[in-house]
Amino acid sequence: MAKKGSRILIGLVCEVCKSVNYVISKNKITVTTPIKLKKFCRKCKKHQLHKETKKLD
Repeated sequence: MAKKGSRILIGLVCEVCKSVNYVISKNKITVTTPIKLKKFCRKCKKHQLHKETKKLD
């Protein structure tokens, strides 16, 4: 079985309502900058900017 390696799980938090809507994995060696994506927020019911939050396990 292959090793997971240097990938970590992070949550994406809506900057408006502060709810965690998405969980993604990121390679901590190649991607050093914090992730910011424009995604759909179910609570706000529109596309908002989501930013990276602390690591999840």
